[in-house]
Order: sequence, then structure tokens, then C-alpha cells
Amino acid sequence: MKFYRLICILVLSAVISACGPTEDIQTSAPPAPGVKVGNPYKIAGKWYTPETNPTYNQVGIASWYGADFHNKKTANGETFNMNALSAAHTTLPMPSYVRVTNLDNKRSLILRVNDRGPFVGNRLIDVSRRGAQLLGFEKRGTTRVRVEAVSGPDAPVQIARSATPPPIEKQEVAPVAVEILEILNPVQTQTEPVQMAALNPAINADGDIYVQVGAYSKIGSASRVMTDVGHVGEIGMESIILNGRKLYRVRVRPLNTTTLANATLQQILKLGHNTAKVVFD
Repeated sequence: MKFYRLICILVLSAVISACGPTEDIQTSAPPAPGVKVGNPYKIAGKWYTPETNPTYNQVGIASWYGADFHNKKTANGETFNMNALSAAHTTLPMPSYVRVTNLDNKRSLILRVNDRGPFVGNRLIDVSRRGAQLLGFEKRGTTRVRVEAVSGPDAPVQIARSATPPPIEKQEVAPVAVEILEILNPVQTQTEPVQMAALNPAINADGDIYVQVGAYSKIGSASRVMTDVGHVGEIGMESIILNGRKLYRVRVRPLNTTTLANATLQQILKLGHNTAKVVFD
């Protein structure tokens, strides 16, 4: 009898051990050090669940945000800079990097996700104002994009190149002194040279690389700009006919690499010329 009782005790002990606590099974890779994933949260009655998703690849609507949020804190505690290349997303880790491609013009660039949003309708991503300028939809406000998770800021981007531009009238114009200057209002049109999302020094553009400060309707304004930015490089002015209108275009002369072009662009932006851009011809 004692033998059978011992057998029962041993069997019961084995069953209890099998039903004891087990280690949690990790179903996804942990975030990198310093990366914030965050807990599920609710905005305007809708729940969002942040997650690490290195294969993220979605198509949707992009919008942009700028002056109203400039120098304010982002969701991960950084300071938002509308002239930086950043983005807000509802669920991707912060910070992380995405390749955003404008499906209308095929331009793409790498953006750093450091904020939450957008929370309007079914929009997919909010990019900084500078991101919208480089992607070519600042004036439209929204556009259809593809958003892909990438490993970092050096992931390759695509540079959309326009068709052969129409002939333009060119002539060198010497700076002139004027007493009354127009308020600077650079002209932005879709027929301007394509902007480069020149984040990757490995990118080689077909043709010369410039930094264009702006195109102005009065020579006095263009001369003023040349004086203001003349210390950053070899500055040139040329008159062009654009959509039947004569303009004076101010550019930094051809640069050898995208790295140098980016550095020159940042200097010009710091001087307050916020519509400056990298272009190629």
C-alpha cells in the first residue's frame, strides 16, 4: 500500500512541475538601445499600437507640418525643426528611419521618425516642411506616398530626373546697387530643376550639382541675395525665361559632391533663405 502511495506522490509532483511557470517567448526583435517603441495609446477614439517592424512597407497619404510646431517638443522629447528631414508616424519606433517616396513624381528621401501623428483621417505620415519641399508637395499639402522602414540614414534613395529642360536665355548680370529692394519672394514652379534628397554621399548625379538660393523677379533682389550668401561659395546669377516671365536666378557654382552640396545648403538655410535647395543640371 505504501508503495502505491509513493508512486502517486511522484506522478503528482511531475504533473505540478510541468504546469509551473515558463519563460516568455519573444516574437519580435527588441528595439535598439535608445529607441522608444511605446505603449498602446488612444487619440480621438482610435487606438494605436506602436511596434518594431523592420519590414514595414505601406502606401497612403502624406501631409506636412511646419511653423506651428517649430521649436516645440516632439513625442520622444526632441525639438522639432521644420527645416530638418524628420517625420511623424503613429506606430513606428522613435527614432527610426523610413524611405518616403512621392508616387506622383517618384522622388524619395530618408526621414527620421521622431514624433507621433498624423491623427487626421487615414493619413499615413506627417513629414517636416523641408521634407515636403524636397518631395515636391509643399504647395499641394498632401500627396500619395510609399513608406518603407530602412536600417538607417544612409539607406539608398531615388532621384527623379525631369525630361530635357527647354532652352533658356542666359546672360551674366553684374550686381547693381539699388535704394529700394522688393521683399524677397522666390518663385517656386514645377518647371524648376528637380530637387535632390542628397542625404547619401554615395549618390552620383548625372550633371552638375548646384545649390540654388532662389529665382527673383527683380535684379536688385537677386543682387542683394548674392551679397548675403557670397561668402559660402562661388555665387553666380543668370537671367532666365520661365513660363514667359523673366527671372534672375542665384546659384552657388557647380559643386563636386552631394556632401559638399548639403553642407553649403545648410549654411544658406542658416542665413534665413529657407527656400534654398540642391538642384542638378
